[in-house]
Amino acid sequence: MSDELPTAARIEDPGIRALYRQENRWQAWLDVEAALALAEAEEGMIPPEAAKAIAGAARLDRLDRKRIEEGFARTGHTIVPLVWELGRVTGEPYGGFVHWGATTQNITQTGDLLVLREAQRIFLRLIGKALAAMADLAQKGAEMAIAARTHGQHALPATFGLKPAAWIDEFLRHVERLREAASRIFVAMLGGGAGTFASFGGKGPWVASALARRLGMEAMAIPSRTLYDHLAENILLWGLIAATSSRIAREIYTLMKTEFGEVEEPVPEGTVGSSTMPQKRNPKLCQDIIAAAAEIRAQVPLAFEAMGAEHEADRTASLLIEAAESRAAIAMGDMLSRLVAVLAGLKLDPARMRKNLDLSGGLIMAEPVMLKLGGAIGRQSAHDVVYEAAQEAFLKGKSFADLLAADPRVRSHLDRAEIRALLDPMGYTGLSKEMAREAAKRAREEAERIAKEGGK
Repeated sequence: MSDELPTAARIEDPGIRALYRQENRWQAWLDVEAALALAEAEEGMIPPEAAKAIAGAARLDRLDRKRIEEGFARTGHTIVPLVWELGRVTGEPYGGFVHWGATTQNITQTGDLLVLREAQRIFLRLIGKALAAMADLAQKGAEMAIAARTHGQHALPATFGLKPAAWIDEFLRHVERLREAASRIFVAMLGGGAGTFASFGGKGPWVASALARRLGMEAMAIPSRTLYDHLAENILLWGLIAATSSRIAREIYTLMKTEFGEVEEPVPEGTVGSSTMPQKRNPKLCQDIIAAAAEIRAQVPLAFEAMGAEHEADRTASLLIEAAESRAAIAMGDMLSRLVAVLAGLKLDPARMRKNLDLSGGLIMAEPVMLKLGGAIGRQSAHDVVYEAAQEAFLKGKSFADLLAADPRVRSHLDRAEIRALLDPMGYTGLSKEMAREAAKRAREEAERIAKEGGK
């Protein structure tokens, strides 16, 4: 997505861009440096006074931004100028203990996980809001008759509520996946230059555990700088969420077409759809969602490429995973915020749904007629009889009900009143309304749980 949200969309930035700004990443790295110093003091590697001084100085607003930027311009290094400045502000005699035993990736990768954790909390809160909106739609549409479509054609009657019920079912699994993967994704890395703990004098695993604990994480069992599967898994999970979101947006986009007219995404007063066609009410938000979802999924292959790092460290892999994560995260924020807006403001038109349901003149009810007749003459024979009537009705524009009533093979078992009753779509929506209401219940429960946890 673009660096700034389109103003016409009237959707607030959920805060992901701010999280991934360089200054916020720097502060996350400083937070890791502070936690490292405190962990090392805990294990007797550096003086407690040094750890206290480093932790007190590890605030970006205490550092000289100009010095840092000049250092980056001169060295081209990811973190060294930040470490220099933290050491300077910490002062003597403790500044020399900054970054003790660590390598750059230990700090940056672990710090970026702090950023990612905040992003995940925002995503979960947005998903909670989306689930609550889906629950409302499922409940509201539980008894709204609509034509279920397979292969783009009328298939059987259903109710609109069954659509958000399916969205809910899929999104609940996404929430489950995010929760279940968290313990694998949020792991602190500390192992030194080659991941051997050599620079920690035999105390490496204990320092790593103490560092991780201070950051609310677990420590990597093997702190190899070429392990990216957990970060790739995270982006893959985002790709799954994006695929579902895109499917929902595409469904709404389709049902909003003039020829369908069954739903409409929120179109605030004053919204302009076209510079030359004043009548246009375009599905802008759905299009935004579809585009953002595609961008997220496009990062998945990059994340997999990062897993091909060489030997004990490979900066190429770091660059790939960092770029994939930041791009996907920003697009996730844009996508989910728009998804919430669409679902919460979606307008339903049950009259149009019913009108479209009746377009085929009862042909959509061919299955229940076949099954009822099949009880008397056998399913396959009934299929052939109803098939003939249905095809003639479609190709010649004749009444399906009249053709059935005129066929002696039907008439000998079903009278006109029975045929008329069988052609009533509201009598053949199965368990649509029950499934819609049950899904709404589950969605509300999960939305409440997310809200209670604050998106954790």
